[in-house]
Amino acid sequence: MESTQKPRTSPKDFFLYFGAIVTLYISVASILTLLFEVINQLYPKPFEYVDPYAGGVSLAIAMLIVAFPLYLLFMRITSRSESEFPEKRELSVRKWLVYLTLFIAGAVIAVDLIVLLQTFLAGQEITLAFALKVISIILVLSSVFWYYIYGMCHLPLESAGIHQRFAYGSGAFVILAVVVGFFVMGSPYAQKEKRFDANRVDGLQTIQNQIIYYWQAKQKLPAVLDDIKDSLSGFVMPVDPTTEAQYEYLVKGKYSFQLCATFSKETPEGMAVDDFSRPVSVYKTLANENWQHGAGRVCFDRALDPELYPPINTIVKPAPVR
Repeated sequence: MESTQKPRTSPKDFFLYFGAIVTLYISVASILTLLFEVINQLYPKPFEYVDPYAGGVSLAIAMLIVAFPLYLLFMRITSRSESEFPEKRELSVRKWLVYLTLFIAGAVIAVDLIVLLQTFLAGQEITLAFALKVISIILVLSSVFWYYIYGMCHLPLESAGIHQRFAYGSGAFVILAVVVGFFVMGSPYAQKEKRFDANRVDGLQTIQNQIIYYWQAKQKLPAVLDDIKDSLSGFVMPVDPTTEAQYEYLVKGKYSFQLCATFSKETPEGMAVDDFSRPVSVYKTLANENWQHGAGRVCFDRALDPELYPPINTIVKPAPVR
């Protein structure tokens, strides 16, 4: 008499199937994060520059490089085990995890399509970047959905070829996505140079603000940068982030001065100059202020307007409350 007892899940089976699903989820989330950032770099919003490696892209690439090979390894082991012992296809842990994956993939695809349709019906503009993100979600999750639904409906011997083609195809897609990501976004080293350049501009802005304060306090420009050091206020003189050298400062006249720094790259295209190049001040900024720069040594000429920056002792103080 043929036994109808269901196969029991061993600890090994549980962790193999669970590991495969967890690494699959990590891989899918990472590849979508990477694709979204590539789209953002190809089609940025007006006046927006974002360092992709400052966000979750570096983590996404790292997780993808580690998690996806592990997923392929888990799938290879479980596929071989199912081919040798077909009854393992009836394990409860396998069915629960597979159906959960199918449900999540199908639900996300449905929500994605609902958002797309709602955006269209609301009369909102469907940008190319938005459309590409929708297509990316549908493409990636549809592949996962089709792969698992096919495996559930076919015997191990019938789906063996599909397992192999899916592994090769998804592996090639992941490698291509990472390569394209580095090509579009630049290497992490290039992005680090952009961050250093932004740090240089921020340092020059800080020095400029301190020079303005010095002028308002003493009605003269500092002769050298050491004159604006102030340990009581906690002001720390900014220095170049790579060489740790002091920025160049030169007095050009009674009201004019020059600040210089050496930059690695030119100002990124699409950067919001108004937001990026304006120092924080309670007063109007200097006339024709602009921190856009090219690569190499760049000097910024500044001219103070005494009427816009009156001496501190001439500022009217509020009368004391009696």
